[in-house]
Amino acid sequence: MIEQVKTYEGGCHCGAVRFRVRVKNHQVEDCNCSICAKKGFLHLIVPSEDFELLSGEDNLTTYSFNTGIAKHKFCRTCGIHPFYIPRSHPDSFDVNIRCLDGDSIDRFQIRSFDGKNWEKNVHEIQ
Repeated sequence: MIEQVKTYEGGCHCGAVRFRVRVKNHQVEDCNCSICAKKGFLHLIVPSEDFELLSGEDNLTTYSFNTGIAKHKFCRTCGIHPFYIPRSHPDSFDVNIRCLDGDSIDRFQIRSFDGKNWEKNVHEIQ
């Protein structure tokens, strides 16, 4: 696991959406809630100032459900969900580390998060 600040780039499958993210904490959550389990999302929550959308804003579509606070972003061309605005941290970005370029996933510590019981466990999200 990397401890220093590192910058990564990533994007969707077709390349229309590209982003850059500065990572200070290389620990991510693997959530078992209904949407995350289906998407295979591995959560890296970063402050807004550490996220930059490089291209593809016009190619993003938003999906919201339940409380409507979370804004799940996905590419309208390939359907990949590279990041979203999380309900737990609405002033931040939650990046799917599976969408980072190269072998970046190997640099992160992955821990399980019980999102099926989100209300009870939300305080554990880093």
